[in-house]
Amino acid sequence: MKSSHTGKLSHGKVVHALNRRVRIIAPILLKDPERACVLEILLQKRDGIEEVRTVPDIASIVICFDPEKLPKAKLFTLLDTLLANLGKRKPTTALDNASQWVPAEGDEGIAEQEFNLSVDGMSCVSCALLIEMLLKRDPHISSANVNYATETATVTGRTTKENVCMLIGNMGYKAQNLDSLAQRQIMIAREKQRLTDARRRAILAGTLSLPIMVIGMIAPSSRFWHWAQHLLATPIVLWAGWPFFEKAIKLARQRTTNMDSLIAIGVGASYGYSVASLLAGKRGLYFDSATGIISFVLIGRYLEEKAKGKAHEAIRSLVDLQPQNATVMHGNKKVLISVDQVHVNDILLIRPGEKIPTDGIVIDGLSTVDESMVTGESLPVVKEHGHRLVGGCINGNGVLKMRVTAVGTDTVLANIIHMVDQAQSSKLPIQKTVDSISAVFVPSVIAVSSVTFLAWLSVGVGFRIAFSNAIAVLLIACPCSLGLATPMAIMVGTGQAARRGVYIRNGESLEMASKLTTIIFDKTGTITEGKPQVTDFIAIAKKTEQRILTLVAAAESGSEHFLAKTIVAYAQDRHVSPVKVEAFTNIPGHGIHARVDGCDILIGNRSWLEESGVDLKTLAKRALPLAAQGKTPVYVSVDGKVAALFGIADQPRANAGQAIERLRKLGIKPIMVTGDTEQTARYIAEQVGIDTVIAHAKPDRKLDIVRELQAQGNKVGMIGDGINDAPALAAADVSFAIGTGADVAIETADLTLVSGDISKVADVMELSGATLTVIKQNLFWALGYNTIAIPVAALGKLNPMIASGAMALSSISVVLNSLRLQRK
Repeated sequence: MKSSHTGKLSHGKVVHALNRRVRIIAPILLKDPERACVLEILLQKRDGIEEVRTVPDIASIVICFDPEKLPKAKLFTLLDTLLANLGKRKPTTALDNASQWVPAEGDEGIAEQEFNLSVDGMSCVSCALLIEMLLKRDPHISSANVNYATETATVTGRTTKENVCMLIGNMGYKAQNLDSLAQRQIMIAREKQRLTDARRRAILAGTLSLPIMVIGMIAPSSRFWHWAQHLLATPIVLWAGWPFFEKAIKLARQRTTNMDSLIAIGVGASYGYSVASLLAGKRGLYFDSATGIISFVLIGRYLEEKAKGKAHEAIRSLVDLQPQNATVMHGNKKVLISVDQVHVNDILLIRPGEKIPTDGIVIDGLSTVDESMVTGESLPVVKEHGHRLVGGCINGNGVLKMRVTAVGTDTVLANIIHMVDQAQSSKLPIQKTVDSISAVFVPSVIAVSSVTFLAWLSVGVGFRIAFSNAIAVLLIACPCSLGLATPMAIMVGTGQAARRGVYIRNGESLEMASKLTTIIFDKTGTITEGKPQVTDFIAIAKKTEQRILTLVAAAESGSEHFLAKTIVAYAQDRHVSPVKVEAFTNIPGHGIHARVDGCDILIGNRSWLEESGVDLKTLAKRALPLAAQGKTPVYVSVDGKVAALFGIADQPRANAGQAIERLRKLGIKPIMVTGDTEQTARYIAEQVGIDTVIAHAKPDRKLDIVRELQAQGNKVGMIGDGINDAPALAAADVSFAIGTGADVAIETADLTLVSGDISKVADVMELSGATLTVIKQNLFWALGYNTIAIPVAALGKLNPMIASGAMALSSISVVLNSLRLQRK
């Protein structure tokens, strides 16, 4: 149920408020994962806050809280204080400082937001560049990224979505929301409709243009057949080819041009000249050229749309995971509703074989769930009371009841799709150079065409030859192949990664992955399975073992660390009674500090407790044999005195050794950096084949190690799963997060290994290399084609029909070459 209290913040904007959850946009967090990590840690210390999720890319914070322990008004006061203390966001580089966006007058109090939109009507890369350029001119918009290959736009600014859609609409294109999976399904339906329309226009143009060409060859002087050519050409030009003229006219009003402008000028000049000559009784008509141009281009566009549809399969398969309907329980009554009508805390019934409509927690039932489409794991996972469910996965043979925990854009599936979108829409450094070339390409081609026409006239040839050569220059030029070279390869590459359970946040990380020289591994939950078990429990305090377990379980219940969850599970198996936690503080890389039932509790590693003044001599010797066996010693103190010691064992992942060996063969140096003890770390490292081990590493030390390696000239990758890994993940050249790890690690990382399979790191590196190879091949072909084709056309060696066919084939070749990555 929504709260009527919207809340006001001085340093952010409340965009969504429920009774137990709020979502805030805080501009100072934008693109700043380290600061977001700090805020998340500070919030998690507060009693009453149950969960915090930050997304630095859009400056978003989602907070789940207990209103009885922390009223909403106090939460907003706390947030304002913390955001104010974090200070104003500073640019991270000199370049950022030079180009920092300054808000328009009157925008200072408006929170910056990110909008994801689909854009209809783009016919070539020049369209995307035009939209992007005009959006960036708006003073309320700080950044805009328009991708022709994915037909999407990502816009950030202090404005509204309606205003952005209106700006795009004024340019002659149509922008629509991509906020929900249902809206994405509408976008996919439009793609199918557009493909059908392209096919229909191509068939009509091809069918009618064939007799026009035949007439031109067998009866070039017959006036009767000239009129027949005119009758056949008119529907091709004015119906099948009308979208070219419509777009060119709208662009002309904006005082700009694109590929459609070249086609419209070429076809319009050929058709107009032919009609005038026909009415004047002259020969030398160009109906065959005008219709041939449209036919070749339309056939090329249809084949390009079809090939792009194959490249979109990764997103389409993810969108198709979500079912259209859900069965909601109202008492004992079952009601079938649209999935868009599902709300948080609704109770849903999942029957055997059904897809899970959204994210939630099992409250009743036992079944297996196929999570392969999300995690890449082939084996079904057993689900029972308390287990999490991910929307889009397929239920097995059992019946489950679930309580909804997230809907819409907050679900795992929606976030995965957003990550794939971001990766496919991002631009590599090389693409920015290509964009700058494409931006001036069309005006330059028009200029070259004009010079060609005048040059041929000046040497004394007739108007017809000069005109034909000028038209050929217009039609042979192809900025589309140049603009598609990089985004098509990125789209297919990231789609292939998604099929393997690796979700890439940005294209830059895909480019950089093949250049890595060193990869740093966290130990627990990364190299190891993250399923530790308590093997030893040694209690020495005067309190009973049951009392100590009760205090420890309560204190650790607020932590999301693997070891904490293991200790809680161990205590629960021994039927401890729950007690109240009065205060809780998580110290990443060290342990936790809690106040439980009047007792001061410290739980963590040896250095943390000794720094806190706890004497561990009585247990230190007993911890040595545990570490020698690869077990992690966890110390407990109660009221400043050592009370207990846990020995926790976690086995290496089954394929960890093979994964490390594959990386070595790729020339990568693996390093283990962990907060665990030296003995435990080396025991695990020896099992998987890692030689370099750095133990007792706190979060700041992990960050320093990344920077030290980078200073030595290394390209550094970092793989981690916890809050303590977040700063190092943010600093690494490419960061990988284990999908089962902490939210802050996942949101900070460039890539997410959903199933936690570290062997997929080598897969990503190989895919990265293949993608870069395809990009280079595409750019070589596109640049080489235009470099050779335009002078050849200007020299009169190509007629307009052949030129238009070659132009269409150049774009198709780039798309087909990119699709080869689907076999990787």
